[in-house]
Amino acid sequence: MGRPPLLIYSPDFHTYRFGPEHPFNPLRIEVTVDLIRRCGLITPTQIVPPEACTREELRPVHSEALLDAIEGAGEGRLLPEQLRPFGLGDDDTPAFPGMGEATRLVAGATLQGARLIMEGKADHVFQIAGGLHHGHRNRASGFCVVNDAAVAISFLQRRYGIKVAYIDTDAHHGDGVQSIFYDDPTVLTISIHETGRYLFPGTGHVEERGRFDGYGFSINLPLEAYTEDDSFIDLYERAVAPLIEAFQPDLLITQNGCDAHYLDPLTHLALTTRSFEAVPRLAHRLAHTYCQGRWLALGGGGYDHWRVVPRAWSLLWAEMNECSPAEEIPKDWQMRWQSQSPVSLPSRMRDEPGEYPPIPRRAIIEDKNRVTLQRAMRDAVDLIRAHNVP
Repeated sequence: MGRPPLLIYSPDFHTYRFGPEHPFNPLRIEVTVDLIRRCGLITPTQIVPPEACTREELRPVHSEALLDAIEGAGEGRLLPEQLRPFGLGDDDTPAFPGMGEATRLVAGATLQGARLIMEGKADHVFQIAGGLHHGHRNRASGFCVVNDAAVAISFLQRRYGIKVAYIDTDAHHGDGVQSIFYDDPTVLTISIHETGRYLFPGTGHVEERGRFDGYGFSINLPLEAYTEDDSFIDLYERAVAPLIEAFQPDLLITQNGCDAHYLDPLTHLALTTRSFEAVPRLAHRLAHTYCQGRWLALGGGGYDHWRVVPRAWSLLWAEMNECSPAEEIPKDWQMRWQSQSPVSLPSRMRDEPGEYPPIPRRAIIEDKNRVTLQRAMRDAVDLIRAHNVP
């Protein structure tokens, strides 16, 4: 391993908060970082405080009208009917005081992660508050006020002229990132998510493949509800490795939402921590094989912030550091947080085999997922390679 990975974190991330009852709770970040610390997986020098970006740095991706609405929402000077066209003010993405500043902090931290990597200060960076993948050019959506990954990718394109591969394994389709780069062959977006038949945002079909010069550079693998580890990992590995080999990116960005875990209250996938070790393991290898190690990992969804998010993202961070956390979760972490948790905190870092009851329709689900993989990959590698020919 070269330079130690860096984790961008500060309690200031709590300012990106929609309210006490909202499922996107920044407390999950604090609980996770505390677990990482108590597991001995990080040194103080690996923690970097986030830096807010400017409004000018958001402009290449987001419209002036949206940025005005975000600032106005944060200052409480716009009416609901003025916010609605921009996806603000509903139950998913309600306005809150200081929305403009909080948004620029999260987006700025992702931009900062990209800079740290390109300036040679780290090969791997984990921006734990990032991954706002539903943000669109002209509207907020699904807890995402802006799109931090898109802001970072756009910066990398303008400043360095490099190709970026974006891999999204959140349970929800990465619709915002896909739409922003839908006609761009220098950005490969791969999203593996629960089918939109039942879940927000309802997009991410196999047929969504990009347009114009970008045709073939948007890849979607919509999985059946109640997909388990074996099927998920099989599709992920059989799709991602050849696509990245064909694309030959200069930098890898992963969105590491962990709401596909079977305990997550908002989705219908049935993964365990086994998947959340397999996903970064392959990403790590691909980053070193094709990107000179350049790997920017983002957080994302995850709404069981007591039993799932801390373990999933600790396992991700451990992979970035080429180490393996102890199986037993430190008791002082449990004592620190148990009184605030409505559920019993886990005592083990990984789910036990057989902890999740078998799915009766497993064989049918796996067959359908294999068909989805075949449809998504039928000529995907050839399309990418054809564009890469000088």
